[in-house]
Amino acid sequence: MATAELESILDLNTLEQYCSAIGAGTLLKSVVLFEQLMPEYVGNLVNAYEAKDKETLCSEAHKFKGAAGSVGLKRIQQFAQLIQHGEVASWEAEHPTWVNEIVNHGSSDLHALKQYLESRA
Repeated sequence: MATAELESILDLNTLEQYCSAIGAGTLLKSVVLFEQLMPEYVGNLVNAYEAKDKETLCSEAHKFKGAAGSVGLKRIQQFAQLIQHGEVASWEAEHPTWVNEIVNHGSSDLHALKQYLESRA
């Protein structure tokens, strides 16, 4: 994957700092744990979205944002951050797109992250 594409989905600066500090192998263990939890995060978002439960959707997005950010998943973190701010004027019109972006790219972004770290381990 080209560096420009990786930069759009991963927080490469943070990942490099983590790799320097704790090692890519240790960070990869955290990513594997995140991978196990990701279906629950996505499921909670989708359930709240389908139930039209704005408060829960914003709350779940906040949790997902923190978890995604902690492992360097920049694109997922950015969309979750948009979803968590339900008071923004464009939220009603845009949040379905943001939820779909997470659903559509979550697995591929996670795969790219794992490959990136495996190449540094």
